Amino acid sequence: MSKLIAKAAIRGAHRYFTQAKKELEQAVVSHGPEENIGFPNTAYHLPLILALTGMEVKTLADAQNALQYAGKLLPELPADSLWLPYLGHTLDAGIATLIAEEIIEALKYFNGYEPQEPWLGFTNDSILRTQGIKLVDGRMPGFAACVGALPTNEQAVELARSFQERSILVFMFSSSGGKSMAEQLYEEGIEMNWDTYLIPYGKDTSAAVYALNFAARAAMTFGGIRPGGLEEARKILLYNKERVHAFVLALGRDFDPGQNGEQVITDEKYATAAGAINFGFPVIADSNIPQILPRGICTYEHVVSGISLDQIVNKAVEVRGLKLKISEIPIPVPYGAGFEGERVRKEQMQIQFGGKYTDAFEILRGLPMNEVNDGAIEVIGPDIDNVEEGTALPLGIVVEVAGRNFKEDFESVLERRIHHYLCCAYGIFHMGQRDIPWIRVSKEAFQKGFRLKHFGEILVAKFHDEFSAIVDKIQVKLYTDTAKVQELLKQAKEVYYQRDERIMGMQDEDVDTFYSCILCQSYAPNHVCIVTPQRLGLCGAYTWVDCGASFEMDPHGPNRPVKKGACLDEKNGIFDEVNQYISQASNGNLQQVSMYSIMVDPQTSCGCFEVIAAVLPETNGIMLVNREYLEDTPIGMNFSTMAGEIGGGIQTPGFLGIGKLYISSEKFVSAEGGIKRVVWMPQQLKEEVKDRLQKRLQDIGEPEFLDKIATEKDATTSEELLEFLHKVNHPVLEMEAII
Repeated sequence: MSKLIAKAAIRGAHRYFTQAKKELEQAVVSHGPEENIGFPNTAYHLPLILALTGMEVKTLADAQNALQYAGKLLPELPADSLWLPYLGHTLDAGIATLIAEEIIEALKYFNGYEPQEPWLGFTNDSILRTQGIKLVDGRMPGFAACVGALPTNEQAVELARSFQERSILVFMFSSSGGKSMAEQLYEEGIEMNWDTYLIPYGKDTSAAVYALNFAARAAMTFGGIRPGGLEEARKILLYNKERVHAFVLALGRDFDPGQNGEQVITDEKYATAAGAINFGFPVIADSNIPQILPRGICTYEHVVSGISLDQIVNKAVEVRGLKLKISEIPIPVPYGAGFEGERVRKEQMQIQFGGKYTDAFEILRGLPMNEVNDGAIEVIGPDIDNVEEGTALPLGIVVEVAGRNFKEDFESVLERRIHHYLCCAYGIFHMGQRDIPWIRVSKEAFQKGFRLKHFGEILVAKFHDEFSAIVDKIQVKLYTDTAKVQELLKQAKEVYYQRDERIMGMQDEDVDTFYSCILCQSYAPNHVCIVTPQRLGLCGAYTWVDCGASFEMDPHGPNRPVKKGACLDEKNGIFDEVNQYISQASNGNLQQVSMYSIMVDPQTSCGCFEVIAAVLPETNGIMLVNREYLEDTPIGMNFSTMAGEIGGGIQTPGFLGIGKLYISSEKFVSAEGGIKRVVWMPQQLKEEVKDRLQKRLQDIGEPEFLDKIATEKDATTSEELLEFLHKVNHPVLEMEAII
């Protein structure tokens, strides 16, 4: 390997170690060694140090111990005498750097620092889990850690767009010549957040630890790797190499008077890059820094340099070995999942549809083959360029498909994709579905030539691309004529109602086949979801009908039919052929699973769950907590802490990861008494599930029960909760013991 890189990385590691030691000593003198330290809203203390060493850092004294560990890894200075033709010393220096950097960043929070716009700082566990489904379903195929800045703001925007079109998540930190890529994007008014795949962590190079502790938590959260000693650290690093497809882009150079006034890559950046290489994340640079081309820790080359900006994205994808699927769609604006969360503000808007302004709806119907003209797109009513800027028009989007293998049950599955497809176009804002969509087209998209027909182009291209196994023909009709939209909206509402009645009426007993979902095994190798008509996947995204459609489209994909077989336990919902499948699909880690119990062989969780159900022994009941709720619960833990105990495919009696819709299902923990066992949930979750849950309560003759479920407004401890339950005479007090 390069002697220059080794020397620079070791020098940089010593600088970070010295900085961390000085700042930590100051904190200890001011506050005492037992003062708590940590990042907000995470169950991992501190995440990267925990992953790499197994040491929990909760206090300043713990941080001193971790830094002492880092000091033992540091090769001695001067670095000139330590160079060896392999990565050993450099990798050790990289690990020491990451430990020191995480302490430095944690001390910022300890000292009252709050990230200022545009910086986001630490990513909490809730966001990590929210992004989990994108990690596992392929929408987010990889991560780019962008270090530094580009020569111009325009080039920074172009690079960001290139990654967004490829759906690659972009982490930004550090600077070159005093400016960072994130600041360049901010100056150009580019929206940066998790929805747009652009994450500005911090201007200091040490902010790189936020990207790397995100990767480490992915291994612990979804991979089920419990941190411990060196062997566990090795597993976490290998997990990242094999499953978290990340790479580092070293952009630009800095002025360093100590190097004869030359433009250089700083020692601190080399040290941080050495830390990233431990994870199997290669470095691709636009400047001519020394290269490390032999394979070893990384899948292919370790450091590749001198790549022109117009080729750097493609080179990074090649070196990391990413497999990308890019659809060419004939529209005048960029297209990719990275644009999915962009907003179009009022001052940016050319035109809007629906929302609170006009009638709008979206519907997809299956028709006979001879009634669909494949590729036909028709606009009925005024187009975008026929009305004044700022106008609100009604809009009816009618997608009609035909296919020899198409079934009526697939209509709602495909219809839900309309939202995902349309909002991935740059300059298009789309929210809501069915009869409540709200759509905006930006002035920039309009000026580039975007018109209503391009909605049709997107839908035709994407449905053909992703549903070719069941769809042979597609045509799209776009209505903006007010009278016609109102007429068709009435018809659409009747279709929505009939679908809901048909799907909601299905019961597990009506079928002899469930479906598996092993989509998350790309991140959680031993986790298996069993999806039934009355229990959707724990991520909330896949119903029994969805899985059936998925299998029809791809028989070798993540969703397979699973015969129930003989019922071994009717109450708990245990079936012999389901068990056989579970044993095989979980790599032998599970032998039995129940469909309806939280206590007896419950289903496993990967980490993408929307809600955790947990038994509260003191109350004889079950509490529910959604991942958006960040505070402590009556069980004495917050969502993140509980999630850390049950993720990664572990079977944990008393805990269950679920989708929100399951709460109102007849089969919700029915083995333990169902919904009547619920004693507590956050107010936000209660409001979100209220309408469906109230209908369920009416059906069982308990219309007043919702008021007997406490929220954080009523109780935050088990003692307060017990008092509340007695006050409202909750039925759980008379039920048989759950444990």
